Amino acid sequence: MTISGRISQSAFDGSRLRVILLLDLYEGAQQQFLDAYEHMRNQVASVPGHLSDQLCQSIENPSQWLITSEWESAPPFLAWVNSEEHVETVRPMHSCVRDTRSMRYSILRETTPNAPLTPERSTAGVQVAARVGDGVARHALTFTVRPGSESKVAEILAGYTSPEAQVDDTTRLRRTSLFMHGNRVVRAVEVEGDLLAALRHVARQPEVRAVEEAINPYLEQDRDLSDPDSARVFFTRAALPAVHHVVAGEKAPAGLRRHALYYPAKEGRGMDLARLLAHQDEAAADDPHSPVYGSTVFQRDDIVVRLVDVTGELDADPLAALGLKGPGKAAELERLLDGAAIGVEGSLETDRNINRLLSHADMMPVTDRSSARS
Repeated sequence: MTISGRISQSAFDGSRLRVILLLDLYEGAQQQFLDAYEHMRNQVASVPGHLSDQLCQSIENPSQWLITSEWESAPPFLAWVNSEEHVETVRPMHSCVRDTRSMRYSILRETTPNAPLTPERSTAGVQVAARVGDGVARHALTFTVRPGSESKVAEILAGYTSPEAQVDDTTRLRRTSLFMHGNRVVRAVEVEGDLLAALRHVARQPEVRAVEEAINPYLEQDRDLSDPDSARVFFTRAALPAVHHVVAGEKAPAGLRRHALYYPAKEGRGMDLARLLAHQDEAAADDPHSPVYGSTVFQRDDIVVRLVDVTGELDADPLAALGLKGPGKAAELERLLDGAAIGVEGSLETDRNINRLLSHADMMPVTDRSSARS
């Protein structure tokens, strides 16, 4: 089996996707859950890219269930799971389920009984090579605050006390980076171990709950964190998944600086824009002269955020900083980017507009905290 040595994770490798959802039901909620699943199954069957799904019940504990689904690739699944349609489709399940856990895997190898695999069939829709990870899960949340409240929100978000980094024996908070672009907030987290366990740990900490309560009056989308359904819907809509991550080498150079760049996409083009940036960052990882050491691309609907760790000043090489090295890349971004939303309209083939785009896309840092190992 081929192993890719570079640290990389990606939703854009073209492989089929297996999604696993573990559920623990409340006692007496079985029929309600089955009715809700039937509705969801009928809805998802017509979603482009969906191939199949199965509902399974534990033979050891009847309250434990498993839903598996297979997709042509990760992008159509991510488009579905992050859509408002999905939020409404799964809402009836909330009152049935005590706990859930979602896992997503690209298919690397498969065996089909009584059907010998030809070279063509053995590679169709499977991951080309196993990737090397760094033991870190990455996730982000994004939400908007009421215009005029930005400075107050930034003050609140910058002033919180960091929660205990160690979650359990295997899970640890590694880094939290928080940025704002106008009235949009983006909070990116890096976790060693179990991401879900870490997010739940953080949500329970009194210092974090105090900050969340303090910014509630300024949010454009109302939420009630004391109501589990309201909190679940808010954080589902705020989720900004990492769709690509790459690091150039194992040892980080000294003096790295972290920036977040905001790329609002034209309607329906968010995934295409994220894919462009992902491919560019893969190429940058092979270029020893690139100032971009590491990059994570987050995307939901038409919101794309690229977190980059760079050497030197961000504007020393604007094209590399924006992920636009190479002929035709600026023009390609121009076709996908909502220039009016970012305040840069016109051709991106000019140095002036490239510099303006970098300036406008660079998000304001609010806080960036790393957890030291004890």
